[in-house]
Amino acid sequence: MTNSNEFVLPKKVEICEVAPRDGFQSIKEWIPTEEKIAIIRKLANTGVKSLEITSFVHPKAIPQLKDAYEVVTAVQDLTDIKMRALVPNVKGAQRAIDAGIKKLKLMLSATDSHSISNANCVTEEAQNGFLPIIELAEKHGVKVGGSISVAFGCPFEGKVPQERLDQIVERYQNMGVHEISLADTTGAGNPKQVYEMLGHLKERFPTILFTMHLHNTRGMALANAIAGLQQGITHFDSSIAGLGGCPYIPNATGNISTEDLVHTLHEMGIETGLNLDALIDVAKEVKAQLGQEGGSYMLQAGPCSQLHAKPKSQQKVES
Repeated sequence: MTNSNEFVLPKKVEICEVAPRDGFQSIKEWIPTEEKIAIIRKLANTGVKSLEITSFVHPKAIPQLKDAYEVVTAVQDLTDIKMRALVPNVKGAQRAIDAGIKKLKLMLSATDSHSISNANCVTEEAQNGFLPIIELAEKHGVKVGGSISVAFGCPFEGKVPQERLDQIVERYQNMGVHEISLADTTGAGNPKQVYEMLGHLKERFPTILFTMHLHNTRGMALANAIAGLQQGITHFDSSIAGLGGCPYIPNATGNISTEDLVHTLHEMGIETGLNLDALIDVAKEVKAQLGQEGGSYMLQAGPCSQLHAKPKSQQKVES
């Protein structure tokens, strides 16, 4: 019998590191291709098994990722890491497949307002455009995952109605997409909302693997991750040093920091397969290298296990 007071959480979680895509995309100063490749190789040494490596979008849309093909082809020797790439259309999907990508992630917004900014068309039109991408992927034996940006709140339309999300997930399911990333792109979600939405979606769509992509815009990402864990979510995206941010979101900030998420999970006894010390080292290096402040508690305070020397002299002050 399960103790009613027991805090039930998954025993193991898989983290997909998204810094090479989400973390880099909004940085205006060009990051040389060789530096991107070097960072990816450093990440590979942290124990990461899943990596969102880039996006095959038009160079005018995201200039920072115009070297997507070169980056992907340069790290094909990292065969123990599952690499995926974000693709907006068939042309991008074909380039990703030609480069060696074995998993595509589709780019979709929950609201029409964000979709027009992000994909230059409304949500339903953008989603219908995925069919030829899915057919191409099937032809080449490549996996496809879906996504829903601004799922927990849109900066232009506010909270997204549950019915709207249901429609999007159902269309994905009918297309044969059975893994969907729910993205809190604006950091507008709260734990109660996350818990209830996931409960509803998991009950209505039991064959779909839901994953979470959280941004820490309002300091809620870790709390929302725990709400997800309580609903049995075992797949999360995160970015070292908290780098990242959508170019089409006002006042956008970074993703949940990988080192913060891993520290939290490890403190609760949840396995990730990642080396926290190695992650912190890479995060420090990348933060200094890129000159970006994404927001990471581990880089500020260090892990709980990092104890400090007691003061040499302490004197009690009488009140």
